[in-house]
Amino acid sequence: MAETVLTSADLVAPLFVAEGLSAPHPISSLPGQFQHTVDSLLNEVDLHLANGVNAFMLFGVPVTKDDQGSGAWDPNGITQVALRELKARFGHDVVLMADLCLDEYTSHGHCGVLTAQGTVDNDATIALYAQVAIAQAQAGANVVAPSGMMDGQVLAIRQGLDSAGFDDAAILAYSAKYASAFYGPFREAVKVEIADGGDRRAYQQDYRNRREGLREALADIEQGADMVMVKPAMSYLDVLSDIAANVDVPVSAYHVSGEYAMIKAAGERGWIDAPRVALEQLTSVKRAGANFILTYFANEIAEGLKR
Repeated sequence: MAETVLTSADLVAPLFVAEGLSAPHPISSLPGQFQHTVDSLLNEVDLHLANGVNAFMLFGVPVTKDDQGSGAWDPNGITQVALRELKARFGHDVVLMADLCLDEYTSHGHCGVLTAQGTVDNDATIALYAQVAIAQAQAGANVVAPSGMMDGQVLAIRQGLDSAGFDDAAILAYSAKYASAFYGPFREAVKVEIADGGDRRAYQQDYRNRREGLREALADIEQGADMVMVKPAMSYLDVLSDIAANVDVPVSAYHVSGEYAMIKAAGERGWIDAPRVALEQLTSVKRAGANFILTYFANEIAEGLKR
């Protein structure tokens, strides 16, 4: 009699791949998650496929960074290397999504290049995003996922991809991405620290705003987004529901690192039944309108659903 049933096909697994590692490195604030080597990344994808999860969002963790974030579009950058290896190994058996931003690659930790005054230069940044998108598509990404929340980023990326012959590469826009306190463990995972104690409130959305999320999603679709995302998930189900009811493209939600870490921490203390809470939360995200969900629980939940 259930109206909403979660399946492995609803899940996308975010995975981290890092340069300079000889073995996968556990992420302390994300129990069960790792910074992978390219080899261990391939093995991790194998494990997910065995449980019915075939879509992956890839985040690269470079050894060196600079003020432009040039490693993000370097053909030999860690994300592009990993994408090529994944495509060679798994071909059409997987959907490869690549997070498209500069923050993992910039020395200052912001999602774009900075002006002399220390603010993010929107127009200079989106030109670089187009370069990143082309590099990711060349390496084998089926979907590029701009997460920097720059104005006009989707249009710049669509034009760049089309001009380079990648008109079939899809864009998943982080459209309603809020300046949230739930991202802490992710920052550890990608080794990002914003310089001088800064934050991203100048370009991410105010968590107090609801209508802005729908407005941003509609703007991204008009610019050429094939799919849109709400991030985080649980505290923004109202935004997710609004967008799902008003757009005609697939809608996703990102069950983020802080949401995952809180369930894991409470479960370790015996305060909650963590697997059941995770399943309940992810099902509620689908119930609110998500066509697919990015979650660090992907493999664990998919394995449990097989039983």
